[in-house]
Amino acid sequence: MNPDQWRRVKDIFHAAIERAPLNRAAFLMEACGGDEELRAEVERLIAAHDQAGTFIDRSPVGGVQPRQPSLSGRVIHGEKRDLTIRIVRVLFPGAGLFAVSAWCLGVLNSHRRFLLSYASGVVWNVAMIATLIAFGPGAALPRLALILAWGSVLGAALQFAVQLPVVFRVAPDLQLSLDTTSDHVRTIGKNFLPVFVSRGVVQLSAYVDALIASLLGTGAVTGLQNASTLYTLPVSLFGMSVSAAELPAMSAVADADAAALEAVRQRLNSGLRRIAYFVVPSAVAFLALGDVVVGALFQTGRFSRADSIDVWRILAGSAVGLLASTLGRLYSSTYYALRDTRTPLRYAILRVVLTTVLGYICALPIPRALGLPSMWGAAGLTASAGVAGWVEMLMLRST
Repeated sequence: MNPDQWRRVKDIFHAAIERAPLNRAAFLMEACGGDEELRAEVERLIAAHDQAGTFIDRSPVGGVQPRQPSLSGRVIHGEKRDLTIRIVRVLFPGAGLFAVSAWCLGVLNSHRRFLLSYASGVVWNVAMIATLIAFGPGAALPRLALILAWGSVLGAALQFAVQLPVVFRVAPDLQLSLDTTSDHVRTIGKNFLPVFVSRGVVQLSAYVDALIASLLGTGAVTGLQNASTLYTLPVSLFGMSVSAAELPAMSAVADADAAALEAVRQRLNSGLRRIAYFVVPSAVAFLALGDVVVGALFQTGRFSRADSIDVWRILAGSAVGLLASTLGRLYSSTYYALRDTRTPLRYAILRVVLTTVLGYICALPIPRALGLPSMWGAAGLTASAGVAGWVEMLMLRST
């Protein structure tokens, strides 16, 4: 088979395993047409996939089985579903450990101790890498996935543990209690939801993109995930890091008088310049050299040159709003420093609405009307999300 045929095999295989076993035969007949070689290769991969699933033991935990989640637009069945349920159960305490680790991060950031709070995430990765090295050789993939989930929980515990001593060192008078009458607790409770939505707007937009991409042809979701891996790198490295460092600094000088507001403005402008210095070249690289970047990182094995071009299109669409997304995070931090959590919330909601409406239009009706392949819809999806990011950033700036 040539690379284009292997690409079709990959796309049809991934689409087939997301369907119920009873529906696969009809799907393969429609997707493969009269190409018997293509259908035979896909059926061979499906058989290997199903055989691997027989290694999975059913969940030992009794009680009512959770209902099949459908928010992702995908449905999984049989042994694959059982494995997913078991992994989620193992990972659940890890979510709590990540939450208390984030609390440590907040305490350390407020005391301008940034290195440990962000470097502690390396411990989590090291724990999972060590798990794979120790148990990976000779382990069946389903069993290894479950072991890796335990490794993730262990890493989350270690990430929390390495920060805790420093937290008590910078805040020796810290007292843990369940006093819900505290003014500070009430303030945090009041501000939590606005900050949660505002800070999570990038993740919410990415989730909406994934839902819409699932309506496109096979390969769109995978391409979007590959592009997202690259797109979030400058957002995290430059946008989030500068915003996190500036928030306590701006909070320390923020006040109602003119001198304090001028000090905040100067720090804001300085942070914007630092972010733009790194993000603008990143956006240009994604737009002009995306095929080179994608090829260098992903193009190996059955990931062909055509796959690189598809991901490049999606990445180029992401570049449209890269600068706006990173600058918007710093503007939001400025509002938080001024004790205003409502303004970023309003614009974050507007961004999610625009992402949904524009994303659907640019991903589905427009490419179909122009007769373009479905992968162009994924590019329109990310580009429209970028437009929504610009709207949010400009409104934050003008308020």
